[in-house]
Amino acid sequence: MEMLTPEEGRTAVRLARKAIEKAVDGERMVLPDLPEVFGEKRGVFVTIKRQGHLRGCIGLPYPIRPLGDAILEAAASAALEDPRFPPVSRSELCDLDLEVTVLTLPRQLDCPPQERPDHVEVGKHGLIVSGLGTGGLLLPQVPTEYGWGSREFLDQTCIKAGLSPGCWKRGDVAVQTFEGQIFEEKAV
Repeated sequence: MEMLTPEEGRTAVRLARKAIEKAVDGERMVLPDLPEVFGEKRGVFVTIKRQGHLRGCIGLPYPIRPLGDAILEAAASAALEDPRFPPVSRSELCDLDLEVTVLTLPRQLDCPPQERPDHVEVGKHGLIVSGLGTGGLLLPQVPTEYGWGSREFLDQTCIKAGLSPGCWKRGDVAVQTFEGQIFEEKAV
């Protein structure tokens, strides 16, 4: 999977910002002409922060849509549909910092469950924990923001999935890792 160039990354963030502005106004954005990479199916997350605090974060962890479409969907959903927050209002738009994280394909951690912490690289890997009828995901930047080691990162991903900490030690709970290329833009 090819990495995006810095210019393509800036384009991704501008696309997310425009999609959020349109969504807040109740409009759906039409995809403009974009570089070829935006036609490739990729997983992506859009994170919205306001004054350093999380304001919304939604994405598509698996490459099921072309990147351009996935960014539009994730950006609008992060602004309006993150159940943890009220919808973003027009008055907030100028205060929003954005992050677009383009994901690699998730890979199953292929080791005995008790060895999983040894195979998780904090600052490099994001995690998906799934099992017992639920699942959760944390992006690669999250453990570094909170100063977590690999065990706490695994525990917190279990909690995000609605499972108990330490569930990653179970054989019937799957753990996948992925990497993310992060592009950000601060409010102007």
